[in-house]
Order: sequence, then C-alpha cells, then structure tokens
Amino acid sequence: MAGSRRRGPRAAVRPLLCALLLCVCRSAGGDGAGGGPGAAGATDNPSAPPHRRFEYKYSFKGPHLVQSDGSVPFWAHAGNAIPSSDQIRIAPSLKSQRGSVWTKTKAAFENWELEVTFRVTGRGRIGADGLAVWYTENQGLEGPVFGSADMWNGVGIFFDSFDNDGKKNNPAIVIIGNNGQIHYDHQNDGANQALSSCQRDFRNKPYPVRAKITYYQKTLTVMINNGFTPDKNDYEFCAKVENMIIPAQGHFGISAATGGLADDHDVLSFLTFQLTEPGKEPPTVDKDISEKEKEKYQEEFEHFQQELDKKKEEFQKDHPDLQGHPTDEIFESVGDRELRQVFEGQNRIHLEIKQLNRQLDMILDEQRRYVSSLTEELSKRGAGAPGQQGQTFQQELDTVVNAQHEILRQVNEMKNSMSETVRLVSGIAHPGPAAGVYETTQHFNDIKEHLHIVKRDIDSLAQRSMPSNERPKCPELPPFPSCLSTVHFVIFVVVQTVLFVGYIMYRTQQEAAAKKFF
Repeated sequence: MAGSRRRGPRAAVRPLLCALLLCVCRSAGGDGAGGGPGAAGATDNPSAPPHRRFEYKYSFKGPHLVQSDGSVPFWAHAGNAIPSSDQIRIAPSLKSQRGSVWTKTKAAFENWELEVTFRVTGRGRIGADGLAVWYTENQGLEGPVFGSADMWNGVGIFFDSFDNDGKKNNPAIVIIGNNGQIHYDHQNDGANQALSSCQRDFRNKPYPVRAKITYYQKTLTVMINNGFTPDKNDYEFCAKVENMIIPAQGHFGISAATGGLADDHDVLSFLTFQLTEPGKEPPTVDKDISEKEKEKYQEEFEHFQQELDKKKEEFQKDHPDLQGHPTDEIFESVGDRELRQVFEGQNRIHLEIKQLNRQLDMILDEQRRYVSSLTEELSKRGAGAPGQQGQTFQQELDTVVNAQHEILRQVNEMKNSMSETVRLVSGIAHPGPAAGVYETTQHFNDIKEHLHIVKRDIDSLAQRSMPSNERPKCPELPPFPSCLSTVHFVIFVVVQTVLFVGYIMYRTQQEAAAKKFF
C-alpha cells in the first residue's frame, strides 16, 4: 500500500507534463521559422524596404544653395523668404512676416519621402506662428495659413509654435488634409480638422531639428528628431495617418509666418526621395525625361559647343604666337601647380634659414671679440690685484670667461646645425634624377630634427647668457656720515617749541584786546 501511494501522485503528474510539453511545442512551431505559410507571408513584406531614389529637382541643400541672381535652382520663393548660400530663411524674426518656397514643376510620385532640416529660433519663451511642409496640387505662394494659401488640395504638416486656442498644447506637429473646399480654422489651431498630431518642442534647440515625412502605400508617417543630438538617424515616432488619398501630381513646398511674436524660421535642407515598392522596377532616367526635354538639352549643348569653338578661334587670332602648341602645355596642370607651390615653399624656408645662419655668424663674431677683450683685461689687471680682493676679482673674471666660452661653443654647434639644414634644403630644392619620395620625406624629418636642436640651443643660450648668480655686483657704498648731532637736534626742538608757545600767547593777548571794543 505504501508503494502504491508513492506511485499514485507520479502517475497523475505525468499526463499533465505531457500536455504542457505538447502545448509548448505547438506554440513554438507556430511562432518560429517553421510556422505556417500564412505567418511566413505576413513577415515577408514588412522586412523588404522600398527602393529610394534621390530627386534633385525637388530638393535643395547648402552650401552654394543660390545662384548669382539670388534664385534657387528648380525652386521659386515668394514673400519675405531670403535665400542664402547655406540656408533659406523662410520668415525672419519680424512681426507679420510671410514667406514660402515651392518646386517649379509638379512631382508625379506614387510614393515619396521628405527629409527636412530646419531651425526655429527666437528670443522669447513663446514663438509664433510656425512652419509648414506642403504637398498640394497647386502652389500656395502666399496666404494666411503659415504663409501659404488657404483651401489647398493636398496635405500640410504644420509645426505650430503658438497656442491660439489657449489649451496649452503647443508647440505641436499637426497633419491636416484638405480637398480644396475647407477653410483652415486658425483660431482653434485646426483642432477639429487635424488627422493626427503630436506635441514636440522644436524651438531653440542646440542642433537642427529633422523631420522625416513618408508617404508609402497610402500611409503618411511623420518621424521627428528633436534636435538634442547631432545623430542624423535618431528619429522618434510622431504621427501617422492611414488610407490617405492625395493628388497624383503636386508641388512640394515649405512656408512660415510670424504674428505679434516672431521667430527666425530657417530651412537648411529639403531632400526628396521617390519610393518604389519591392518587386517593381525602379524608374530609370530615360523614362523620366521626355523627348521635348531631351531635344531642349541637346540644343543647349550644341549652342554651348558652338560658343566654345568661337572663343577658341578668337583666342588663336589674338595669340598667333601660341598656335601649334598643345593646350596642355599652355595651361598649368594641377600636379604642376602643386609641385610649384612645394618648391616655392622650400625656397622660402631656404632663405629664412640662410638669414638665421648669417645672424648666428654675427653673434659668434661678437662673442669672440668679447672673450678676447675679457682675456686681455684679465691679463692686465690680474697681476696688479693684491690680496684677497685680487683673488675674488680673478674668480669673477674666470667665471665670466668660462660662461662666454660655453656660449661660444653652443653658438658654434648652432651654426653647424644650421649649415647642415641649409645643405638639406638645398638638396630638396634641387633634387637629382634618382630622388624619390622616401628621400624627400627623410630630408624633411632631418630638417625638423635640426630645427628642434636649434630651438633647444637658443633656449639654453638665453638661460645661460646672463645667470642671476653670476652677474657682477657693484661694490657696496660706505655708510653715509650724519651731519647733525643729538645735542644740536635737541636744541633745535627746544627753540622751536619756545617760539611756538610765544606765538600762541601773543595771539591770545591780541584777541583779548580786540574784544574790549565790542
């Protein structure tokens, strides 16, 4: 009975364990790689990213953003927009300003993606009004909706920085669509018209704010980089609208406006990409360019070619002495220019080192004359100096002479080093036929080493030239005898005191006599 009691619970547990194992195996088989075809098909499409193609006619980016006439290629700006070489200031920080930039031609992309980099900066804690990114059927060059026209046909992504409705939900990013028949509710910040939105503060950030707007398979997605990091790919989700229908062809644009408050609205780049679904053939360049445009570009090319030929003929007529010479020999190539600049630099270094060498020669001659004069003075005065004073004077002169000899030795070493440097630079300036890159590099290293030696020697020379403990001291003056004894000083003080007291008494008597008349 005891044994059966022990086996009873085990027999009851085994079916439960088997059932649990079967459940685990089924769930693992359904979720894993060996699942059914429905699960596999569901994971195939999201894993394949679309093909991205950059569209330069619908993009702008600095530097050299504007042309000489102030226009932006393939774009038209209106209102108070100010294009510059590295950015476009859509609206400046002045009251009641409006500006916008729009593509000149319509885009016919089924799927597209925008990457917009901008800055919104202002002195106040609150800014106004904001900035908008557009895809509309027609250009909205000027109007009351963030500097663009109202009742647009398309979609606008608004970066609204001012709280018009007083609900304290700004700055915000709002997606609003329109079919061309609805007025924008500006007083309520389009709250009843918004398809999706998110609250993000995009004003006065340390780095430019980046927005990625993707329209793919009738779904509009907005990703935002908050401008706190220089990482260009650090995006976070903001808003999404599914089953969104927009015009098949439209203009891309960006606009901004200010009101009673004002911010600077600067757009640094606007990059457009055409997206192609996986499995479809990406568009080619030939399909995008029509026959009319091809003929137009061919005519322009032929026109420029004819102008070039005319300029060549005029140049040959004005310079008959250069006829027969190849063009490559007339003009300097990039390699020749770089080589010439290298040799000019080496020649300048050579001249500077020669000048330094001449200065060292002058210092050397001066030190030699100084040492010789000191030696002669030592020989003249050394024998005539008696006793201890003569020995002290002898030691001081020996110290000065030794210091001068040390200076002379260091100057000689510097001169030899400079001579070696001049020789090396001369070898570089006039290389032989077997000179190579390795020898040139070695010469430069040798020059650098010699120049370091010269600098170290000059520093040492400056430190040792006049040391503080070896400077000759002037003899101390004897104590100056005093010309006034103590007795004379006491007599002088007593006399002065008596005179002062007498004067006071005299003044007192005079004042008392004068009071009798009043």
